[in-house]
Amino acid sequence: MTSTISSVLVANRGEIACRIFRTCAHLGITTVAVYSDADAGALHVRSADAAVRLPGTSPADTYLRGDLVVKAALAAGADAVHPGYGFLSENAGFARAVLDAGLVWIGPPPGAIDAMASKTRAKELMAASGVPLLAPVAPDKATDEDLPLLLKAAAGGGGRGMRVVRDLAALPGELTAATAEARSAFGDGEVFAEPYVERGRHVEVQVMADAHGTVWALGTRDCSLQRRHQKVVEEAPAPGLDDALRATLYDAAVAAARAVDYRGAGTVEFLVSAEGRPYFLEMNTRLQVEHPVTEAVFGVDLVALQVRVAEGEALPAEPPACSGHAVEARLYAEDPSRAWQPQTGPLHALHVPEAPGLRLDSGYEGGDLVGVHYDPMLAKVIAHAPTRAEAVRKLAHALERSRVHGPVTNRDLLVRSLRHPDFTAGRLDTGFYDRNLDALTEPSAHAPQSALAALAAALADAAARGASNTPGARLGGWRNVPSQAQVKRYRAEPDGAEHEIRYRTTRDGRTPEGFPGVRVHGVRSDHVTLETDGVLQHFQVRAHPGGRVYVDVSTGGSHTLTALPRFPDPTVRSEPGSLLAPMPGTVVRVAEGLREGAHVTAGQPLLWLEAMKMEHRVSAPASGTLTALHAVPGRQVEVGALLAVVQAEGSGEESQEEQPS
Repeated sequence: MTSTISSVLVANRGEIACRIFRTCAHLGITTVAVYSDADAGALHVRSADAAVRLPGTSPADTYLRGDLVVKAALAAGADAVHPGYGFLSENAGFARAVLDAGLVWIGPPPGAIDAMASKTRAKELMAASGVPLLAPVAPDKATDEDLPLLLKAAAGGGGRGMRVVRDLAALPGELTAATAEARSAFGDGEVFAEPYVERGRHVEVQVMADAHGTVWALGTRDCSLQRRHQKVVEEAPAPGLDDALRATLYDAAVAAARAVDYRGAGTVEFLVSAEGRPYFLEMNTRLQVEHPVTEAVFGVDLVALQVRVAEGEALPAEPPACSGHAVEARLYAEDPSRAWQPQTGPLHALHVPEAPGLRLDSGYEGGDLVGVHYDPMLAKVIAHAPTRAEAVRKLAHALERSRVHGPVTNRDLLVRSLRHPDFTAGRLDTGFYDRNLDALTEPSAHAPQSALAALAAALADAAARGASNTPGARLGGWRNVPSQAQVKRYRAEPDGAEHEIRYRTTRDGRTPEGFPGVRVHGVRSDHVTLETDGVLQHFQVRAHPGGRVYVDVSTGGSHTLTALPRFPDPTVRSEPGSLLAPMPGTVVRVAEGLREGAHVTAGQPLLWLEAMKMEHRVSAPASGTLTALHAVPGRQVEVGALLAVVQAEGSGEESQEEQPS
């Protein structure tokens, strides 16, 4: 049966909603957005032809309410629903509700979603189809010989409910934590265990199937660079696979799709051991975040193919040929140097240089607000080139020269990752950040350029003040007698390094002190040119209210600075031992039995915060007595909110430690 789709409601938000709208516009299809109160001014709402409000802010009240989404589609006159990824995209009940309402479902049959919804049931089905698997381990029967183990939520993905266990004594506690997180994230606390493969690679196969018996295996992707079991950098095709392994993966992926009578776009994920042995992980019955790298190398639009398959069209017998290499980096509002803490606040600018082979998929524009309710991903940047080396180089160059002004991001980490010798050589595995994160976030490499950026900020500030209408400003601060140097102080973000800038205004212009070999060539309120040992560099300077200054360097790199007052405020203090919220979020758990007056030990987990789809553990900063506990499950807190106070044993200043859960 064929049908023509004229209007699509996207049951999602952010980047993926914008991306689907773009294809719909090319196909001549009207678009409908849904939005929570927190997303009323979001880019995906502005990009759609029409939008329907879902009252509330939490996902449970809005984007996870299938009944409201179906009602919105009918109210807006849509004739089809695309689920995007995340939220309800792999919910068979929602797919059935869409179909029961007489709407077209742009996704796989509900039965296929059901079959793959539980990882444990999916593994049983794949075993019957001859797909290679890791043998499950019963947690209550695990021994030291079974270690290390990987605990995984049966009902979901994205790293939620996932734990690596290397010590048998830690297994009960980790199992409890994984179960609680899985229940919170997916409404299902089922958790299973399997062997953890050291230095394994995450390799997946994109499949596309129609209702006429054709199943495509659209190449491989490597998604091994992950933080907290969530992908950061992906590429296609997966490098370093021999023909036999690639054929095995293709055959297994096609067998998985045929086993559940699959239709539309899906992804079959595998773990490939260091010895080159593949093991089935799961099948994602939806579009993947990293689908653009496959689109780039195969020259297809997967969303357009999803729409055509949903309309009943048949795929050609063979997929197009693969050409070149593509790499994608996910730009997150998070601080990798501080346990990947999500960041919020106004996004003043987001600009990636335009060039052939570069693509930007984003759910934000400059001027938008990054809130606390949803995933911290700002954008995906994709580079396509004839070879892997060229694609990697192009992507690193584009990221380095992007303007990202606002919350702290992982942009510098991405650039360093792409240039790391293990990555450039294709030595990939899921432990990359476990081994290299400290070196990749080391602030010392930024110090020389950071000081020059602070100098540029100070000179641009002087130029801005010199352009004002006050009599002293019109004279530029110059006097015909010797005077003290002008002083400006800045703190570099996020590493906290402080720079004191001194310069004098003379007949020859502004001359910096403490910068041997540096000459000032030109100064405007938004642009400074400095010569360092004969080399000219240009610094674009943007100052924003609150003292935040962003400096982008022509030779690559960006710096975020905070202008500091001449004299610190002596009233800004906090009680010793105070545990302050490191980010805005919701208290989801407090350690069992924790009460005021209890004795705690350094590093002991006290409570957990959830922010932007991630859980963060807050631990005792020192051994001592818990004298106050203000954290209550369900309470929403802002940055700096007092969560608890630990009175340390003995004397000495202690600091809070926040760790990933």
